[in-house]
Amino acid sequence: MTYKNIFIKTLLAACLTITATSCESYLDITPDGQVKRDELLATNEGVEDALYGVYAKLRSNSLYGQELYFSSLEIMSQTLYCYGNQGITALGQYDYKNTSVKTIFASVWSEMYNNISNVNSVLNAPLVESASEYPATIYKGEALALRAMMHFDLMRLYAQQITAAPNADGIPYATEFSLKAPDFESLADNYTHVIADLTEAERLLQDEGKYENSTSFMSDRQIHLNLHAVRALLARVYLTKGDTDKALEYAEKVIATSGRQLKTKTEVINDVAGVLSKKECLFGIYYSGFYTLVSPKLQQTVSYSSLDLRDDFMEMYEKGVSGLDFRTTAYFTSVDLGGTAKYRLSKLTDIYDLQNNSSARPAELIQGINMIRLPEMYYIAAECLLTKDYDRAVEYYNAVVTNRGLDPISGDGEQSLTQSLINAERYKEMIGEGQTFFNMKRQNLTIASYDNSVTYRPEDGIYVVPIPDAEIENREY
Repeated sequence: MTYKNIFIKTLLAACLTITATSCESYLDITPDGQVKRDELLATNEGVEDALYGVYAKLRSNSLYGQELYFSSLEIMSQTLYCYGNQGITALGQYDYKNTSVKTIFASVWSEMYNNISNVNSVLNAPLVESASEYPATIYKGEALALRAMMHFDLMRLYAQQITAAPNADGIPYATEFSLKAPDFESLADNYTHVIADLTEAERLLQDEGKYENSTSFMSDRQIHLNLHAVRALLARVYLTKGDTDKALEYAEKVIATSGRQLKTKTEVINDVAGVLSKKECLFGIYYSGFYTLVSPKLQQTVSYSSLDLRDDFMEMYEKGVSGLDFRTTAYFTSVDLGGTAKYRLSKLTDIYDLQNNSSARPAELIQGINMIRLPEMYYIAAECLLTKDYDRAVEYYNAVVTNRGLDPISGDGEQSLTQSLINAERYKEMIGEGQTFFNMKRQNLTIASYDNSVTYRPEDGIYVVPIPDAEIENREY
């Protein structure tokens, strides 16, 4: 789908009225009739409804509901595979010319830009565009952060890694709700726009704490791109850009001021199993139907459909460690498959739905997708400090591993902290959350296939997904 088609689709569907009084209501969006876009976005309620719609669209299968979370990105990191499924096999071999693979990433492109158009519609509304006081400042801050986040992930997929190719081409950065397709621009300009949007979002959201729980929109801030989530995104963006000083600044700011805490080893079980982590989630997407997607893909063993874990995954948790890593029992379960025990990645499977007992789920648990969690900030801080303040780097690293049941490393001799050790720990913690492939790309790493039979190299073009054919062809006319 081309940008023009995306705009038309967005315009036709724009401004569906949504009754949204809590995190529960906006997940089950039902069109209540179409109204003119300018009329809908002329009121606070209308803007809130439109923003709820943007958040809801993030959970589509082509975006974070599946492909950009537990599915395609985890297959591309060689964490998951499906023997006998030709499309998944092609994806795991980075065969971007395969029809099935091209369809996936054409849909990612079109769905993301469709949602970017939605958020630009909000940002271009007079009430939001001229925001100078609460609540319009909150609306604008969240919308800018959403626009930046969506563009950033498109950059991470469809463009080169900027530290390896500073002069690389980027993607179109859409800032207007307009029929005119924005031009492609340099990757450096993409980063300038992302950082500008996030920095302005941080400024606009700085006083959100004053208004928390004052209205339904200001409740359950975990399911909004709140101030602390914006700062976490800035840490992620700066790290990917190669600015370790700014990445460290924002990671430490989140650790110190977000109010989030690392869960202890006994709290790991079921903490992210289809729900937002009570202690660690900085931002998540509310999604009551996530179990329906996850269960057949990860929990069940359906031939040519379900995703299996790479052959040596458990070695990563057990080899060369001291202590008992509680994630091994929290994230994985063993099922009997014809007399053979087979591990499943059950980390994301809602335990209450699995047991057909959803009514027993505690009311404070929010069903959905964890998009940014606190441990990532500790890994960013440790990585940024590795060559600057080694002892502090070790402290950040140990803070996570000890809360997962492992013994702290001394930092000396055989227990020295290295980038490889941070990568291994990050992999174990964030498995299934769609970040491993991007972490590998950022560092230009080779990737061992799920069965260790092939080593894929960055120079083979594994890290850059081609721009969809339709987008290129449309621009030739």
